[in-house]
Formats: sequence, C-alpha cells, structure tokens
Amino acid sequence: MGAEHADGDGEYWFDPRTGEVSRDRRRSWQGRMGPYRTREEAEQALDRAADRTEAWDEEDRRRSEEDQLWGED
Repeated sequence: MGAEHADGDGEYWFDPRTGEVSRDRRRSWQGRMGPYRTREEAEQALDRAADRTEAWDEEDRRRSEEDQLWGED
C-alpha cells in the first residue's frame, strides 16, 4: 500500500467512532482502522473485525476443549 494506485485506489481508513471513511493518514492511529486498499473494504471494517473475532473465539473454544480432553487421560 502507500502510494496512490493508477486505478484511483490507495489507502483508506475507517473511523469506528464516526463511521466515516477517509484518506487522511494524519489522524491518530487510535481513532482509525486500516489501511484498506479500497473505500469498500474500509466501509466493511467493523464487519471484518467481528468475523475475525468470532473465528478467534471459536479457535479458543476448540483449543480449550482439546486441552480438557488431554487432561482426562
């Protein structure tokens, strides 16, 4: 990422407090998510984060169950 691409895409940032997408990288990193390659990816930032969190939680549950099985031998 970095420099603007020929097709008009570059770096986009999502502000979860306001729900706005911007191209302003000067804002504090604490108030933004990204960078994303497209505006559409940035607009879906919260959905993607929720999906990843759900997957990690499921992985944690699976590992916990495996740990319990190993402890029962």
